[in-house]
Amino acid sequence: MVGFKVACCFVVLSWLSLCLAKDVKVTISGVTDVARTDDNFVCATLDWWPVDKCDYGQCPWGMAGIINLDLKNKILSNAIKGNFQSSEDQSRRHVARPGHLQGRRCKAGAQMPHFKKRSDGMFGFSRGCLKMDRWDQLNELLNETGAALTFGLNALTGRRRSPDDRDHFIGDWDPQNARDLMSYTISKGYKIDSYELGNELCGSGVSGRVDADQYGKDMIVLKNIIEELYPDPTTRPKVLGPAGFYDQKWFETFLQVSGPNIVDGLTHHIYNLGAGVDPTLIDKVQDPYFLDEIAQTYKDVMRTAERFGPWSGPWVGEAGGAYNSGGKDVSHTFANGFWYLDQLGMTSQFNHKVFCRQALIGGNYGLLNTTSFVPNPDYYGALLWHRLMGKQVLATTHDGSAHLRAYSHCSKDKPGVTLILINMSNSTSFNVSIVNDVNIYPAVEQTSGGRQPREEFHLTPKDGNVQSDVLLLNGTPLELTESSDIPEMKPELVDPSSPIAVAADSIVYATLRDFRAPACA
Repeated sequence: MVGFKVACCFVVLSWLSLCLAKDVKVTISGVTDVARTDDNFVCATLDWWPVDKCDYGQCPWGMAGIINLDLKNKILSNAIKGNFQSSEDQSRRHVARPGHLQGRRCKAGAQMPHFKKRSDGMFGFSRGCLKMDRWDQLNELLNETGAALTFGLNALTGRRRSPDDRDHFIGDWDPQNARDLMSYTISKGYKIDSYELGNELCGSGVSGRVDADQYGKDMIVLKNIIEELYPDPTTRPKVLGPAGFYDQKWFETFLQVSGPNIVDGLTHHIYNLGAGVDPTLIDKVQDPYFLDEIAQTYKDVMRTAERFGPWSGPWVGEAGGAYNSGGKDVSHTFANGFWYLDQLGMTSQFNHKVFCRQALIGGNYGLLNTTSFVPNPDYYGALLWHRLMGKQVLATTHDGSAHLRAYSHCSKDKPGVTLILINMSNSTSFNVSIVNDVNIYPAVEQTSGGRQPREEFHLTPKDGNVQSDVLLLNGTPLELTESSDIPEMKPELVDPSSPIAVAADSIVYATLRDFRAPACA
């Protein structure tokens, strides 16, 4: 009788949980795509910050800045390999180096000046430079791991502060140091994906600004140098800029002055969650209405590129969510994935080509733990995006709560489509049915089923705590192997005729191999 009573309770509880789940219909329009990303959409940054980069009484960068980072760390190498390549896709993923304390190439034999606290310096630090042996070490790591490098060049060399406004830099950019770096890089055979000029100098700037027309002229200079030093267009690095916060008039002037085919990637920065010290940060990352506020910026940047620089594509060149190194109790946790993966979905819909997360390692927002190098939850979320989501973006809508986000792409290197479902609700689960809108002129909808099992990756936090930095995949904690390798990530195979069960406070990737989408043919 005892066993019978337990069984009855189990049945009742299971029935109640099903009753509490809401049915949602997600419609995917697979006839045509609505946008396209680059093959290497997912990107992460490395920064220069020294040990004494401190905010709000904490110094979360430690030894994670480029100058100090242990480039021989096995976890670092494996993390780059794991998230940059998969067995199905041997393409290279970007590591960007936009950086704040942009340095210079040190002259031969020179001692490398360390960044030091300086009240009148950019971002509160003195200038520094990059010794070529460190450049060699960085390129050795990137060559070993197959990563594509974007390198940020100092855009203030040769300029002077305006006598009327210290934050206003005037005069032409002096490109000699950049030329010397490129010449050395070419002599060593290092491959560079792209060069980006400057950091947060556009619009009103951050600690400094340069006028849009001057910046446009400087971009022409940079492009000419790259074309001269890299005569083969198949191996020629792209030119990116302006690497700052979007200002419509400034960006439009910048593109008009630089002119056709100069700027290959129109880069802008995003810190839409506000200050890392904000006590409401944990609420913001779970608030779909707050997260929607940045959508207009993405759309405006897309429109600016279309109207004034159709030869270029929009990039998010740096996005850490919360500025000043992120939030110590949020940015490295499962909850941050609500913001991060939603931003990946949102920007891809607005035709952004690349999204660079600040940072691969360092601060509170690193994809890897600053001291142990162990991957944080967002690392694995990015890894699944890189492996599963193709570059063709499909229109995706649903009839449910705003707390459920849904984005779909053609699957990467395999038939069908892959969608990501993000449930920001802490109390409501969803049973999601997928509908294929098969007609350009909607008339008939077909429920997607098929014979091949659906591949599902359910991401949840340990013990149901969204501020945990331990991630579960299909109920099992993701942990490095004994040899410090990234763990294997296998999907759960599910009957394709059943709905996708999306638990409260969870994120689900689902691949539908039988989904017929002409856009993906």
